[in-house]
Amino acid sequence: MSKKNISTDQLISTIIKGIEDVKGEEIQLLDLRKIENTVCDYFIVCSGNSNTQVKALSGAIQKVVGKEAQEKAWHVEGESVAEWVLIDYVNVVVHIFQKHIRDFYDIESLWGDAKVTKISSSL
Repeated sequence: MSKKNISTDQLISTIIKGIEDVKGEEIQLLDLRKIENTVCDYFIVCSGNSNTQVKALSGAIQKVVGKEAQEKAWHVEGESVAEWVLIDYVNVVVHIFQKHIRDFYDIESLWGDAKVTKISSSL
């Protein structure tokens, strides 16, 4: 299978589709491109209600991105505990939190200079 060269925008929309498939909540896209010394261009942040849903979100994202975009995550961490899972697609990093962990770390405030886009679920 040849690897598609997909755009970052296509990757983002595919990741969001994976999140919506498993009813991930409070989806936000943080554009980090105008901030110096960032590790990537975008963060996608979402919440799940339990470690089971967080694991399901991680699996759904990786499955849909693999199938539709032929992209494999460069790095995944946190799946065993499933309170905060990070999926690294190099230019786009996905953070899947349980709600209380998301509230505690408040990653959106840490990256306060980022342009934040709230994704309204199509459900």
